[in-house]
Amino acid sequence: MAAHRKPRQRSIGGNTVRTAATIALAGAATATGLEGTGHAEPQLSPAQVKAEVDKLYEQAEVATEKYNGAKEEAAEAQTRLNSLRDEAARRTDRLNTAREALGSAAAAQYRGGGIDPSVQLLLSSDPGRYLDDAAFAERADDRQAAAVSRVRGQLHEIERLRGAARVELASLKSRQAELRRQKQTITDRLGEARRLLSRLTAGQRAQLAGDGSTGRASRSALRGLAPMSAAAAAAQAPNTRAAAALSYAYGKLGSPYVWGATGPNAFDCSGLVQAAYRSAGVSLPRTTYAQIGAGHRVSRSELLPGDLVFFYSGVSHVGIYVGNGQMIHAPNPSAPVRLAPIDQMPFAGATRVV
Repeated sequence: MAAHRKPRQRSIGGNTVRTAATIALAGAATATGLEGTGHAEPQLSPAQVKAEVDKLYEQAEVATEKYNGAKEEAAEAQTRLNSLRDEAARRTDRLNTAREALGSAAAAQYRGGGIDPSVQLLLSSDPGRYLDDAAFAERADDRQAAAVSRVRGQLHEIERLRGAARVELASLKSRQAELRRQKQTITDRLGEARRLLSRLTAGQRAQLAGDGSTGRASRSALRGLAPMSAAAAAAQAPNTRAAAALSYAYGKLGSPYVWGATGPNAFDCSGLVQAAYRSAGVSLPRTTYAQIGAGHRVSRSELLPGDLVFFYSGVSHVGIYVGNGQMIHAPNPSAPVRLAPIDQMPFAGATRVV
């Protein structure tokens, strides 16, 4: 009898349905979990936020120095373009004067019964082409030949100036395009840094900033180093120019960081260095990449107050050494001009301005 027993039929409301429902729910939960993973913001600790923000600030500073360089090059190209245009205008005025003189000669000859071929230049719609006619030059008398030669030279010089101006205009447009690209990069990186910082509490942000609101380095930021006074730093400076630059930098503690700024009320890192030495009568280049070559290189063990200290492998940040392992620098938009230890960032080199 047992051999003929029918297999048990599971009811539609039994374990089969429950198993299917469990699988379906598990699948839905998995799908929901995956979807959440794709869209939810990862929960970062304050330390992780700081690491990400520091990286974004470094990228923004690299772009800032490229922006500063492109801005300087654009200004130089604009100056050269303006000079070429001014010179072309002056030479055009002289050309017009010469052509008017030839015109007067032509009128006199016409009144006298004819026009010498040598002065028909004025009547040509294309003076340059007419001047290329060798037979014309051979028929001109000495005086008119000299005048025509001057006109020829002026035409050639004006065309040369216009060609050079076209080259400068192309250079200017290229630099302007670079400015726009770097500005967008800076804006994007700083915007992302602000977004990350906004996820922290006010207290966490203040802790990460290291009490930057007063422009004085906090005890934790200086890691126990005794801050150098302006007078003590100046006394150890290698020359009076460095001492004057240090005095300026100390006077700017607390000034806000603004990318692209060179003072007097806001600065980026290389802008602060340039302004400090400008106050001492020394003209430094605008960018960190150029500033590191503006004096003679010194080792870290040879540092004296007033030396320029550079950071990161791309030499994208700079500060002014003040002694005792510290510097004054414009760090980033989250903190103003301040004192800080030079071991806060990867050291790349140092220069003494002479």
